[in-house]
Amino acid sequence: MPTSANIARYLSDMSARQPNVAALKVPRGRDRAGRIRYLTLSFAELDAEVAAWCAEFRRRDVQPGDRVLVMVRQGLPLIASAFALFSHGAVPVVIDPGMGMKSFLACVQSAQPRALLGIPAARVLSHVFRKAFRSVAVRVPASGSPLARRVIAAAPGVAGRERTEVVFREATDLAAVLFTSGSTGAPKGVCYEHGMFEAQVRLIRKTYDIQPGEIDLPMLPIFALFNPALGMTTVVPEIDPSKPARVDPARIVQAIQQEQVTNSFGSPTLWNKIAQFCIQNRVTLPSLRRVLCAGAPVPASLWESSRAFLTAGMLHSPYGATESLPVSTIAAAQVDAASMRGAPVGRVVEGMQVKVIALSEGPIGSIEGVRELPRGAVGELIVRGPVVTKAYDALPEATAAAKISDGNGCWHRLGDCGYFDAEESLWFCGRKVERVRTPSGDLHTEPCEQVFRSHPAVERCALIGLGEAGRQEPALVVQRKKGQLEPSDERLAGELRERAKLHPHTAAITRFYFHPNFPVDVRHNAKIHRLTLAKWASSATGYEAE
Repeated sequence: MPTSANIARYLSDMSARQPNVAALKVPRGRDRAGRIRYLTLSFAELDAEVAAWCAEFRRRDVQPGDRVLVMVRQGLPLIASAFALFSHGAVPVVIDPGMGMKSFLACVQSAQPRALLGIPAARVLSHVFRKAFRSVAVRVPASGSPLARRVIAAAPGVAGRERTEVVFREATDLAAVLFTSGSTGAPKGVCYEHGMFEAQVRLIRKTYDIQPGEIDLPMLPIFALFNPALGMTTVVPEIDPSKPARVDPARIVQAIQQEQVTNSFGSPTLWNKIAQFCIQNRVTLPSLRRVLCAGAPVPASLWESSRAFLTAGMLHSPYGATESLPVSTIAAAQVDAASMRGAPVGRVVEGMQVKVIALSEGPIGSIEGVRELPRGAVGELIVRGPVVTKAYDALPEATAAAKISDGNGCWHRLGDCGYFDAEESLWFCGRKVERVRTPSGDLHTEPCEQVFRSHPAVERCALIGLGEAGRQEPALVVQRKKGQLEPSDERLAGELRERAKLHPHTAAITRFYFHPNFPVDVRHNAKIHRLTLAKWASSATGYEAE
């Protein structure tokens, strides 16, 4: 790992190498023919925007090393201001606003930002909730428009005049604080160092063979921040990042076809909607070389349907976490869609190491204290490598619980259960805290839920445990497909029970509940809050299907 680093240097490099290539396209409506109209910035123009933001930070006394809470719209303001903060040597703090106001304010108070970069509503919020924002001494205004520019547009074919001056930092210096979604616990600030971002760029580029000049449509705004470093054009999708499941797949498909998009990232929930639209309308997307699908296990139906609309590309699923990404990856061609052994997450990427260790609830101080399990045995997954973060922000107990020292660095406990098969491919079986602990052993969510997901009336399902850990009764909560009135809940419970009998790991599931709309994470709209469903089921009426 280099001794000095800054991911912002890649934008300056790309500005010099391909100044007039489009770096960013932000939708601004439709023309009379129905085509999407875009605000388009070249790499040189985006670099000029970043330079203008850097000048604004200096003018408002934002210092290198300052923490800056970023509350701006996706599009031009997010990408330009984030790269300006990196360039300036400041530390962006990114919190998902969709996690709910109470959790959001707790994260702000925990992060202790010195500056706020915010749209008008964010700046008002900072005055209303003074206690949470009391560390904020500087407020930098940002427009509420995703199209807002800070410099006058250059003439066509003319590169921007301003060039960003990048402040190089030590590779181990804090680069950003990115908060987890809190899908199975309280959100935590993950401390990213500059060298870790550099390593992520190298791993992503090499793993997926991404080339400068490609065109990306990222359906998670934070992933757009890698594109300038990779030399890819970012096409901002017409999607509300706070309500991604409400996306109109026709708009996404139009953008892909019109702009000849080669790469896209999104959750299984989003790509399921796009896949259904493509199949129903007999649409193919031949420009796409790859789709990266993550945030939750990819269902067998999506692996299969992707082959129909990705006629010249392939669906991939990178596995990892906010604290470590990527860890492993798998492509559609490598998936056995009929498997009931968990979710395949593929081969560990070059430069990373993964171990499967015996399940343990408490902190593990040293790697010498772990017991590694043999192939085929399900255990807790831990990972080490250049993209593995070392600490949570201001949470020493959480850090101690999640990190294992090995003398030269640390291993991260992913909080997931899984195993290696005989071919050294990694399988995900579910979150450790969501496993059901019965008197006869543990049941894991993914292998169990796979048995029931293919039923035509089932939209989603969730394995839950009723009662005290170690003596829990397994049960299944089902969300029916919209418009599916038949069979009745009671009859559907019986049909699911018949499926349960066919597999040893689901044979003990006899109780079924029906929930109208599963609670899921805001970021991906894919991770099911099973512990919330278990609490709901404790007072709900279920069906016992013997």
